[in-house]
Amino acid sequence: MSEERFGEFVLVRRDGEGHVAELALDRPRAMNAVSTAMARSLSEACAALGADPDVRVVVLTSTHERAFCVGADLKERNSFTDADLLRQRPVTRGAYTAVLDLPVPTVAAVHGFALGGGFELALSCDVIVADPTAVVGLPEVSVGVIPGGGGTQLLPRRVGAARAAELVFTARRVEAAEARELGLVDILADTGRDRDEALALASRIAANSPVGLRAAKRALRLGHGLDLRAGLEVEDAAWRTVAFSGDRAEGVAAFNEKRAPRWPGE
Repeated sequence: MSEERFGEFVLVRRDGEGHVAELALDRPRAMNAVSTAMARSLSEACAALGADPDVRVVVLTSTHERAFCVGADLKERNSFTDADLLRQRPVTRGAYTAVLDLPVPTVAAVHGFALGGGFELALSCDVIVADPTAVVGLPEVSVGVIPGGGGTQLLPRRVGAARAAELVFTARRVEAAEARELGLVDILADTGRDRDEALALASRIAANSPVGLRAAKRALRLGHGLDLRAGLEVEDAAWRTVAFSGDRAEGVAAFNEKRAPRWPGE
């Protein structure tokens, strides 16, 4: 296990082979509230992980016992002028986009509060694992703003337009059992096991072709929302990037030789 820190508030841990990277929010004194500095560090960490060919899966976690992330740092923003807020916007937006744009599969491990921007960070991942302590929601309209980290676009893609509207307009918080029922989270782990379950899932994913994983994610993301024929063209383009790869040749050979594949990753 190796560790690398990005700024004061973001920690990256890698497994022995470096295929699973844990991107840990590490600002416990503020329950991982996203400050300007933390947003910059998130963007830097995601850029490094996305460019690393050894990384096959990223797991987004929290080092705080009672919270995943409570959203924007409103104490910091309370001192902002309008000009300060405008200057901060591309920095914070860049952090959410950096998680969303990671080219490898991403899994969020959520416990405790995941509110506002915190829930938007989870929504930016491909799969959300939560434990029974999780409380999620987008309460931004209750403090005079709107979800600005992708929430108004990502939530309806998960739960449909009407359900997303109800959740955003009421600003209500949703506890874990209902969140699973509504599709706000995907997997409900035992109490205190969200990180373990997310890392176990990541390990299963990482056993597969790194070329295939990146291409599959690209097809899933780019094809979503397109009409069927356009989506199939996106899929075909992604297929062509893997069909003649070393991973494809190794996968077929390993299957026929009844052995575990040794992915070249190219």
